[in-house]
Amino acid sequence: MEKMEQKKIIFSPPDISEAEIEEVCAALRSGWLTTGPRTKELERQIAEYLHTPKAVALNSATAAEELNLRILGIGEGDEVLVPAYTYTATAAAALHVGADIRFIDCQENSLEMDYEQMENAITEKTKAVIPVDLGGIPCDYEKIYEIAERKKGLFVPGGNTELGQRIQKALGRVAVVSDSAHSFGASRKEKMAGTLADFSSFSFHAVKNFTTAEGGAAVWNPLPGIDDEELYRWYQLYSLHGQSKDALAKTQLGSWEYDIVAPLYKCNMTDVAAAIGLKQMERYPALLERRKQIIAQYDAACDAMGVEHLIHDTEEYASSRHLYLSRIPWADDALRREVIVKMAERGIPCNVHYKPLPMMTAYRALGFDIKDYPNAYAHFANEVTLPLHTLLSDEDVAYIAKNYQEVLSATKHTG
Repeated sequence: MEKMEQKKIIFSPPDISEAEIEEVCAALRSGWLTTGPRTKELERQIAEYLHTPKAVALNSATAAEELNLRILGIGEGDEVLVPAYTYTATAAAALHVGADIRFIDCQENSLEMDYEQMENAITEKTKAVIPVDLGGIPCDYEKIYEIAERKKGLFVPGGNTELGQRIQKALGRVAVVSDSAHSFGASRKEKMAGTLADFSSFSFHAVKNFTTAEGGAAVWNPLPGIDDEELYRWYQLYSLHGQSKDALAKTQLGSWEYDIVAPLYKCNMTDVAAAIGLKQMERYPALLERRKQIIAQYDAACDAMGVEHLIHDTEEYASSRHLYLSRIPWADDALRREVIVKMAERGIPCNVHYKPLPMMTAYRALGFDIKDYPNAYAHFANEVTLPLHTLLSDEDVAYIAKNYQEVLSATKHTG
């Protein structure tokens, strides 16, 4: 194959069309910038798309995950199980509410949690487990629920709020609170991410498949004896200072007065952000399909080299195809770093998802040691994430795949 002219690839730019730009301009011209009619419409569309009772649009997935835990009444003295192999937001949300975290190693041949280790880690203090749909692939929630049911004899309902107490009693077991930051649009056994766990949080950050620039959403499955409208109202309170009326409600004639029911938080989505999301929703099926086409080309190249990679689509699940994680079997950390530099020299930025949290300063300071999570370290040490986004042309994808093959071929004898 003849040498290709060097390109300059971008790792993960947002896919924004004129439709999103025009809708943002319309929002700006409307005079309604903060939470208003566009945010409410986006919430309606998200809930309809996911088949959930309601959706709450927020300013980040981290806020969504934190509010999920606060709605559950989880706080000081409680334990939350978190994968060691994830981004900090997964663990930070639990720490924000005052809970203690316990890291669970991943499986030897999978980035999902070691479910046996997860089961053994559940104690009377455990109130939630947070699975992570890494790369957009839904976890094995059936397995997680089986474990939660087996261990329900240990579960002691608690809750630092009256609502949390009622929810924990209604569940009668450890809550499954999915970090679905990567998996908007994914499904498992024909059930959409967002309906696979008790509570789920999605990210609409600029690098995600579906974006509102910054943003996220919280959703939940119906709970026995818990009214969905009541839950929605509490999410609104938590996200708007505990204020009994939002700005939209206060536009009604004579409706200026409001109450503060508790000194809560500020993490609502704006209508300017929601404007982007409304047009992204219209385009999203085509964006997901394009990602599937790109992944097929990468898979063919990696399979030819003996490079491991995430399997994004099977008969059991359909991924949202957010990240293309590959592993170089013959590489260690030093060689992996060399590969990333050589790819960058060819105009191809690569990344690593993720450096396990027990390796990070903040979590080492809490007493965690990566030596206790050997599988997480092994997955990290030779992982390379290739660019995957819908602004890549077929020529771009071919260029990335060819150069990855060339760079790895030159490393094989040193690995």
